[in-house]
Amino acid sequence: MLQQNLIKNFEKSFRGNWELPALSDYFKNETFTYGMVAEEIARLHILFECCKIKKGDKVAVLGRNNTRWCISYLAVITYGGVVVPILQDFNSDDIHHILNHSEALSIFAGDQYWDMINPPDVEKIRSAFSLTDFSCLFGNAKKIQDELNKKFTEKYPDGFRKEHVNYPDIDNKEMVMINYTSGTTGFTKGVMISANNLMGNVQFGIDARLSSSGEKCLSFLPLAHAFGCAFDFLYAISVGVHITLLGKIPSPKVLVEALKTVKPKVIFTVPLIMEKIYKKQILPALERKTIKMALKLPFVSELIFEKIKKQLVDVFGGNFTQVIIGWAPLNPEVEDFLYKIKFPFTVGYGMTECAPLISYSYYKEFVPRSCGRPIKFMEVRIDSEQPSLIPGEIQVRGENVMIGYYKDDEATKKIFTDDGWLRTGDIATIGQDNSLFIRGRSKNMILSSNGQNIYPEEIEYKSNNMPCVVESIVVERNGRLVALVYPDYDYMDKNIISEKEMEVLMNRNKDLLNSTLPVYEKISDIVIYPTEFEKTPKKSIKRYLYNI
Repeated sequence: MLQQNLIKNFEKSFRGNWELPALSDYFKNETFTYGMVAEEIARLHILFECCKIKKGDKVAVLGRNNTRWCISYLAVITYGGVVVPILQDFNSDDIHHILNHSEALSIFAGDQYWDMINPPDVEKIRSAFSLTDFSCLFGNAKKIQDELNKKFTEKYPDGFRKEHVNYPDIDNKEMVMINYTSGTTGFTKGVMISANNLMGNVQFGIDARLSSSGEKCLSFLPLAHAFGCAFDFLYAISVGVHITLLGKIPSPKVLVEALKTVKPKVIFTVPLIMEKIYKKQILPALERKTIKMALKLPFVSELIFEKIKKQLVDVFGGNFTQVIIGWAPLNPEVEDFLYKIKFPFTVGYGMTECAPLISYSYYKEFVPRSCGRPIKFMEVRIDSEQPSLIPGEIQVRGENVMIGYYKDDEATKKIFTDDGWLRTGDIATIGQDNSLFIRGRSKNMILSSNGQNIYPEEIEYKSNNMPCVVESIVVERNGRLVALVYPDYDYMDKNIISEKEMEVLMNRNKDLLNSTLPVYEKISDIVIYPTEFEKTPKKSIKRYLYNI
């Protein structure tokens, strides 16, 4: 158990950073200082009392990132409740299931998301509040509001001051969050996260000195997901960072403008964003004939790479120390290029069940193709007789590992080994310096007819970089490997490519792809898929729908 207490850590930060800006909405002229956040939390604590919410009760938060999303989350856990963050991309049925399964008594919701909820279908919900202004959406609004205002004035007659920030002693072993996964197997599980699990991630950030009081960060990853929540939010609040919440889908144009405006000190992002920038902006420039010729000249190529690096640094605001990429594996071709131009990036690894971090390396120590080394407080082993040569499942234990799955003893028992290690389901090798090299998911592995282990993700990384390919899935059909491809229809329209020409292009892609693969991994056919592949709310492809 960690010595630093999560809740007292927040208490200390609010007091120590009282006058500093804490939370801003990028598209609104609204900023909360740390003192203002603490005051809003105090009001919500009284609100919980008015709503008869007790320690250990569950309160859900549903909506896009904004200041009141963060305040609601902090208010719940500093009160002694259990927060249930719900990804806004869940459909209505999933939202109802999560609210009922978690037994949430109250919910803070974005107005448009509250419209997706039918109160009679969520029996335990007694009250609902808007993430726009904390107004009451469900329940006796006037009575609750009048009682809240009266009690707040009675409790703080001379105003709310920093000495009033005094949260209850909530042991780190206590559950403070249930985070529902959106797995690719077709059902959700509630991951029980303790204060200690969250503190392990916060402590990592503190020890790594990712940011300091008064510095800035831009939050554009969904805070209901473990990666964004831990580092764009909880860690940042714990050290006095000024968080600007994007609050919209991070399209390239919106994101670039926001990064230039905020100029964050450290950037947490996902592979998809880096891969889009590479494919849409960098790759077309590199494929121009003049550039191709120039890159053959050593001195000139260095100048070109330096210029691209400078442009890429400017795209990310120009003030950051490093870009930390997580959530999913980074495309190897993109990684190789970023490493070649000496862009300050690193790739970490984690999972919701570890809230989320398992491994990371500072960008200057990052080993290409790896996802860092196990962080402090976490142990990693590879279930293989020769972990450095023969891939095996990554198994972990340590401070970040969850309590278990909520109301699912069978799933909890299944994910832990008999000697207490968490099975991640990811297959990897480990280097002499402890760097992890992930090959793919164990459930996705295909066993070839001659006994070779095939990791479809490794083929898909290459396929996704082919012309006119947005995304692909490699599946086994009648003993052969087939690539299902969703083509880039915008590219086709822009370049006036007919369907017949596209078939020729895809056959060319197949030949080019196969030239880079060993015999047992070669693709027998490419099948055009007319629509985007169905995904989970966390944007992972639901493979089980296509493995037929």
